[in-house]
Amino acid sequence: MNKTVRILLGLSLLAALLIPASVASAQLGAYGSSFQVQNLTSEEATIVITFYNQDGTVATTVDDTIAASSSNTYFAVTTPGLPDTFTGSAVISSDKEIRAIHNLDASNFTYGASSSGYTAGATALSLPLIMRANSGYTTWFNVQNAGSGTATVSVAFAAGLDGTDWTHPDVTIEPGAAYTFDQTDMTNLGAVFVGSATVTSDQPIVATVVEVGPTTLYAYDGFTDGDPAIVGPLFQYYNAGFSSSVQVQNTGSTATTVTLDYTPSFAGVACEETQTIEPGAAGTFGLFAFAVAGNDCNTKNPGTAFVGSVTVQTNSANEDLVAIVNQHNFSTGKASAYSAFRPDEAKQCTSLPLIMDRNSNYWTGISIINVGAATNVTIDYTGAPANEVIALGAGASAITLNMNALGAGYVGSASVCGANASDQILVIVNEQNLTVNGDQLFTYNGFPLD
Repeated sequence: MNKTVRILLGLSLLAALLIPASVASAQLGAYGSSFQVQNLTSEEATIVITFYNQDGTVATTVDDTIAASSSNTYFAVTTPGLPDTFTGSAVISSDKEIRAIHNLDASNFTYGASSSGYTAGATALSLPLIMRANSGYTTWFNVQNAGSGTATVSVAFAAGLDGTDWTHPDVTIEPGAAYTFDQTDMTNLGAVFVGSATVTSDQPIVATVVEVGPTTLYAYDGFTDGDPAIVGPLFQYYNAGFSSSVQVQNTGSTATTVTLDYTPSFAGVACEETQTIEPGAAGTFGLFAFAVAGNDCNTKNPGTAFVGSVTVQTNSANEDLVAIVNQHNFSTGKASAYSAFRPDEAKQCTSLPLIMDRNSNYWTGISIINVGAATNVTIDYTGAPANEVIALGAGASAITLNMNALGAGYVGSASVCGANASDQILVIVNEQNLTVNGDQLFTYNGFPLD
């Protein structure tokens, strides 16, 4: 029997991924959307994709099936029944357990970003990085109603480096629909705003944030829960031009002093960074720690490559935190973002809906961190001739690159599993095309499986 999204049992998936098929952007041109839906079961899945206009009316529906342990790709621009210009959201329902990711492109695939679908919503969300006119960077975000009744939504903005605190007037959102909050037009935030936001509602909601730069595009998922510790499977600096930054938001009620540990996997020397974060506010880590003389990370990695992971070492007030990791290469104009994990999200297995090898020059890289005891981790690729096994010590991370490894033109999915039921694995995936100009770097969070 088919389950509905409101049951929230993992048997259907809410894709808050906000299919902006053709939305004007002053910097990057029109947007387009695609999403990859993965069937996690050994039986064929029947799915229904419902596209909602922003007023809550249904734009169109798509009925399809996904073969056992496989994945399908859907492009908004080729969806029957959608108008040539569409701004809205989508809900994907299935009679089997599924997961999905959303890829957003701009200016005819010149720029791209990725985010994950949601299986549940919450009445409060945290958004660690919100910007307005920050050296050419501005954000916008969509909030989708995951409940069964009309949602009344409020957004409180907290200034960090620049700007003014401000609470947006309440808006109402119909079930399944989404509302766009565009910081370009929010003069109340000040001429320049760099900070965070908290979104509250009387119905469960989800949100996706898009960071728009002059030549780059990032996206990350809003947070329904925080934790005193956070885990980022991939942090890099001076790595073939790539650098990372970590935006950490304190979702608690008391200021807290946070120390992050940077632990190498491929390159670099372990180091740490400490900042105090006020309640509701966010701090920028990593960006200056490796670049500015006198910091521990700069002293230990003086202009040399660092590739590893990032975790919380100490949190003085034990307040809940959320964080995103931005990665960028300013010389090539490639950039992406992903949401840091809570340690309790780690499971034995993680699903990865989209894996590629030389798919029109796109390929993927998988970053894994083990937050449990030492184990062997197996990556099982759908339709590929062999699995991959990686030995990971406690707290260790690893990266595996799929380019030239799975077969030219490979497009599929994967699962990443530890050898033991008690193993605790977290995974992110980079999708990239290094042969074309423009921001063709996407990053999404893998889905830990119960």
